[in-house]
Amino acid sequence: MNANSLRGVLLVTLAYALVGASFTANSLLGDYPYAGGQALRYAAACLLLLPLLGGRRGLAPLRLLTARHWVRLAALAAVGMVGFNLAVLAAERTAEPAVPGVLVGCAPVVVAVLVPLAEGRRPARAVLYGALLVAAGALAVQGWGRTDLAGIGYSVAALAGEVGFTVLAVPVLRVLGPKLLTAVVCGIGAAESALLGLAVDGTEFLRTPTAVEAGALVWQAALATVVGFVLFYMGVQRIGVERATLYTGAIPVAAALSAALVGTAAFGLPQAAGALLVGAGAALGTGLFTRRTPTSVTPAAPAAPSAVAVQDDAGGAGDESGAAVPRQVPVAG
Repeated sequence: MNANSLRGVLLVTLAYALVGASFTANSLLGDYPYAGGQALRYAAACLLLLPLLGGRRGLAPLRLLTARHWVRLAALAAVGMVGFNLAVLAAERTAEPAVPGVLVGCAPVVVAVLVPLAEGRRPARAVLYGALLVAAGALAVQGWGRTDLAGIGYSVAALAGEVGFTVLAVPVLRVLGPKLLTAVVCGIGAAESALLGLAVDGTEFLRTPTAVEAGALVWQAALATVVGFVLFYMGVQRIGVERATLYTGAIPVAAALSAALVGTAAFGLPQAAGALLVGAGAALGTGLFTRRTPTSVTPAAPAAPSAVAVQDDAGGAGDESGAAVPRQVPVAG
């Protein structure tokens, strides 16, 4: 693996670890209106990013977006951010939190199969086998819990949201770069959350948060969203969407570690074994210990951007290196 790919691995791993650690903060927002909390989080993240974009020059790539790009961005925010969190909340009404967590942990397998098939090529064996190990590791870390058919259905919807967050972003990432893409989808996500809140809760979808809730929202906006999203998309630029998704397994591992640190859960032998499986699967799928990056990283044709590492824009149009990954963070109970 070359230095650029290794840097991408580190960026994606850190991004997913921030998301996993945020699950502890999410438990502090159980009494805050869902849509209002998401609206505040994404609006704050968008405002935090604006000064980092470099003024009008940093916003210039927006002129390159077509109507199809804007539809894709709206779908990314609706499916991969607002919808993902809503699906997790709905699943946890009748299922234990481990159930949606395990199914979301299968995202690397889905991406490893669907993305190559959509581009007319075979899935890379190393990536597929690594994805299976990552999914098994996520199951070992989180275990399985009580559920019903509705819980399974909403968990599958959360899995679709996780996949959509990554796959839908890739073509737009080439145009906007990590920072501007994150700012745009956060702005759209804030608007969609506000509309959802008005439709469901009326004017009561927002209220003044307590000091604890405000701290949790700041963590989500500044670290899990601004830092996490930008680092994730920067990593996707370097190692491609299929290999970046392998590091989804860092989410349950980081969540288990953070819960153990604050004393709300124990980190035992199953969690340690699962963490080793996640690491082994990610290393296998990424080619971490090989001298050369697997040949499938190089595109067979330039029309397959999602399967390859998106190259940095030499013109500097908002690209600083390209969720959730997180990424979006569910309000876990």
